[in-house]
Amino acid sequence: MAQLPFTNNIRALRFAHKEMTQGELGEHLGLTRQTVAAIEQGKYSPSLETAFRIAHIFEQPLEDIFIWDG
Repeated sequence: MAQLPFTNNIRALRFAHKEMTQGELGEHLGLTRQTVAAIEQGKYSPSLETAFRIAHIFEQPLEDIFIWDG
């Protein structure tokens, strides 16, 4: 699977947010831990709704979470 044209800061934000696990973030988002891991690793592109939910959980603008490399 090809790497996506953007990176993200989700892992760092999880640790800064009371060391939230991938599973806990997945529960907040209605996703599996494996899906959260794939998003963090740049192997899976989240839906726009999921991206906004992530931004809301961490109280950050989208552009501070997802960084375009393309």
